[in-house]
Amino acid sequence: MLYRKIAREIEAHLKKPDAPILLIDGARQVGKTYIIREVGGRLFPNFIELNMVDDSSSTGMFRNVRTIDDFYFHVSSIAGERMKEKDNTLIFIDEIQEYPHLLTMLKFLKDDDRYTYIVSGSRLCIALSETNSIPIGSIERMRMYPLDFEEFLIANGFNGDAISRLERCFHDMETLDEATHMHLMDLFRKYLLIGGMPQAVSAYLQSHNIVEVRRIHDQIRKYYEIDASKYDKERKLNIRRIYSMIPSNMENKKKRIIAKDIENKKGRTVESYQDEFEYLISSGIANEVMAVSNPHFPLGETSTKNLLKLYMNDPGLLTAALYHNNIRAVLDDERSINLGAVYETAVACELKAHGFTLFYYDNKSKGEVDFLIDDFDSLSLLPLEVKSGRDYSIHSALNGFTSNPDYGVKKAYVLSNNREIKTNGAICYVPIYNIMFIRNQPIEMLGF
Repeated sequence: MLYRKIAREIEAHLKKPDAPILLIDGARQVGKTYIIREVGGRLFPNFIELNMVDDSSSTGMFRNVRTIDDFYFHVSSIAGERMKEKDNTLIFIDEIQEYPHLLTMLKFLKDDDRYTYIVSGSRLCIALSETNSIPIGSIERMRMYPLDFEEFLIANGFNGDAISRLERCFHDMETLDEATHMHLMDLFRKYLLIGGMPQAVSAYLQSHNIVEVRRIHDQIRKYYEIDASKYDKERKLNIRRIYSMIPSNMENKKKRIIAKDIENKKGRTVESYQDEFEYLISSGIANEVMAVSNPHFPLGETSTKNLLKLYMNDPGLLTAALYHNNIRAVLDDERSINLGAVYETAVACELKAHGFTLFYYDNKSKGEVDFLIDDFDSLSLLPLEVKSGRDYSIHSALNGFTSNPDYGVKKAYVLSNNREIKTNGAICYVPIYNIMFIRNQPIEMLGF
């Protein structure tokens, strides 16, 4: 069984007596159903699972349900003997996006308070837009992502003590010994190839066969195409075009979406495809990084520019698109192959999984900084530069950014293959795998 950190959050929520109904959303194949079955089945003797995709393709029993009495009646026809009390009965509504009207019903199920509920789905941005009344206050959304690098390490035999020691070394700016560093870099490169989709990670652990892993990656991309085909008929082709452009955009220096290239039409802007971008981002199959030229803390209050980067939601999916079954390009760190885009994708995925909203610095005269995030501990901006080659110490844009007093930067990170941890002014040089320890967790406020 793969360890997932979100399990603790789900368990804590389900143990709250008066908590809203928990809705787990996220892209296809990130493990939502699996983790809910594991946690829910362990906590509740009476675990009832209702899959709305299966229902819509078979009896359609819940298609026209509009009242809680009708809902309970249909549930009872499936699992009446397990419908007991709230504290021992969990009803899991999976793939709820198939029936958007059930999202509205969640408010009434919560008010009725007869059982405990948990809900999951993908493409919820569409389902919520088709819902007449969003049950604000009755649901709490929690987004799930593929395995991050820490979870990948645990899947590969690292225990909590080992992770804790690595984190202490990171915070204490202590360089690891050569053998440990090389072992972590080897696993990080394997993570770039395999990614964090649970099925792909499990296939790797069982077979160590890249062809089998790539077969799963191809299957997941097909799932995404199928989901896109369920969207607005006029826009689904553009969604697929934009998604297919992400790997090639990553190979460009700027890595930005060029709107006129989507349909080869001049005069098109990012705003022309706002719905398409919103679908890709909200469905979790692409990670958005917004451009700012004059940032300040908090970044959410900074005006953004009409320049957007989209990263794939999993580094394994990107390397599958770029290199197919060739693993040497990544594992051997070949000089002829620029892995910058792959490293950046892994960093973007990690930061999103940690709950960060992502920005990048773009200034015509001063250059670009790969990522900007909020550092809530120091109440300042935290710039991150990602380097895959040997020139990790060359970063003129980051130098200018950190030295600008208007930005109030207290610390910046350069993430690279280099083993040595060191500082130069505000800039800290750390190995790329330490991205797993940059967390979106403010220091707890002490009581007075």
